[in-house]
Amino acid sequence: MANKLNGNLTGIKNTMLDQIRSIYDLSMGQDEFASIELIELMCHCSHEINREISVYIARDGKIVDVSVGDSTKVNMPTMRLVRNEDRLCGVRCIHTHPSGDGRLSGVDIGTLRSAKLDAMAAVGVLEGKPTQLYAAFLGEFNEDAGGREALVYGPLRPKKLPQRALIAEIFNSDDRFRSTTKAVEASETERAILVGMDNDDGYDTLEELAELAKTAGALVIGKVRVRKRAIDNATYVGSGKANELNLMGSELEADLFIFDDELSAIQLRSLEEILGARVIDRTTLILDIFAGRATSREGKLQVELAQMRYRLPRLLGQGQVLSRLGGGIGTRGPGEKQLEIDRRRIRRRIYELETELSDIEKQRGLRRESRKANRIPLVALVGYTNAGKSTMLNSLTDSNVLAENMLFATLDPVVRQITLPGGTEALLSDTVGFINKLPHDLVRAFKSTLEEVSNSDLILHIIDLSSPYHEKQMMVVDEVLASLNATDIPCIKVFNKLDAVSGDRPTDSSDQLTVSALNGDGIAKLLSLIEKTLNSTRSEIEVIVPYSKYEAIPFIREHGMLLEEEHLEEGTRVKALLDDVNAGHLKKLLDL
Repeated sequence: MANKLNGNLTGIKNTMLDQIRSIYDLSMGQDEFASIELIELMCHCSHEINREISVYIARDGKIVDVSVGDSTKVNMPTMRLVRNEDRLCGVRCIHTHPSGDGRLSGVDIGTLRSAKLDAMAAVGVLEGKPTQLYAAFLGEFNEDAGGREALVYGPLRPKKLPQRALIAEIFNSDDRFRSTTKAVEASETERAILVGMDNDDGYDTLEELAELAKTAGALVIGKVRVRKRAIDNATYVGSGKANELNLMGSELEADLFIFDDELSAIQLRSLEEILGARVIDRTTLILDIFAGRATSREGKLQVELAQMRYRLPRLLGQGQVLSRLGGGIGTRGPGEKQLEIDRRRIRRRIYELETELSDIEKQRGLRRESRKANRIPLVALVGYTNAGKSTMLNSLTDSNVLAENMLFATLDPVVRQITLPGGTEALLSDTVGFINKLPHDLVRAFKSTLEEVSNSDLILHIIDLSSPYHEKQMMVVDEVLASLNATDIPCIKVFNKLDAVSGDRPTDSSDQLTVSALNGDGIAKLLSLIEKTLNSTRSEIEVIVPYSKYEAIPFIREHGMLLEEEHLEEGTRVKALLDDVNAGHLKKLLDL
């Protein structure tokens, strides 16, 4: 075995490096956890260089890895171990604490769990001599804690270790691990740390990111708010902060880091290398949720299209999945070829998706024209995600659309017919919920669906009155409506979830109302306001259309709403709603 050292070796003299390499020459007996010779040599070298030294020992007693820590932080080195899912990795770690304190840190315990080590031990070093030793082993799985307990033994005297007892505990730990592995696998979820920049508007987007992570099925174990600063092109948060996140991830056994802003390919790749865990951004998280919630064919196609458009410029950031070879002499080869192949595949798939969605859009256009022919007004429900749009649709139309207290509970658009109190027929359309930093690719992919809003006769802007950030959420919805060129469409602001708030509430007016979709408070008023708004520019007329002038009937259907139609001997009696301009045109057609 080559006596290769890992870690930061800067500034260490060759003579000292040779002494550290000599650790490889030692071996432990079958009943020996850590020999006094090994401990003394580690402590001597650690004192001389004032850094941590970590030694990994296999179950046969051979030393398989020696690493030197950085002088500025106490992170554990990462080993590439061949791990079996139903047992421990078969390697124990002994490392030094140059501070003299042998107690295990949170990073030590986190590494024990995440690497599934046989044991994690730390020995304090004082003036080159061992002071005390602590050893930890994996215990039973604790569902409440969301992970395995760590059984810690110590302080132990390094020169009089209970060697056989410590070795026996390794095998006891292995038995515990194997006996509960299946149960643990069934209950374990991805452990995520959230990272975001502080903002000045008082809107805590990191809390919203936590709800998104929960919706996606992740367990949020930590949140990090980075002081607002210039975005680092390589790591987003800066290399120093990235190293701090690495330590935090080790301590909390994080499987995943979720960043609150969109990351570039270079940032994704750099962060994964530093953090040693998967890294995704807010956009990826939202796309993942949409992918899981889409049920209709159109919804699935729209989400896949958004994912393909997002992935295309980020192929370079996919870690070891693709080779990082670039152009130039000595770099051409299968790596670059594979990258180009993947790019072509994604471009081809984007073309196929756009073609399929174009065909679906033609069908949607035909349905839209059919509605126009019958002049049934369309009322679009829009709002921030989890504002209660689906509950509102159910309350207004007596439907049973899925409505849950979570972000993006429903994704596919739903249309229901409704008869308003005065007899006016209308269609209610529930659109996808909006959210802060809604991915641009998602808006593009859902363009045809969101066009239902642009073609509506009335918009109901549903607002979660119980949210402390509802004013900011209203601004986000208004921005999306502006991007859809829907700002000139009549809009009623509906402050929902009155049942969940106390104190002052917005004053009802001709363009806003406070209701509770859950218990029905204010729904009758809302239905009347919807009808009044739809008919505000139209008046009811009743005329008899002679059969010789039957072309007036299609005119009424196109420009108004036909309420009643009765065929009489002298012609067709029609009752309809028309605005003043079209009522004047109708009179000219009928020579009235």
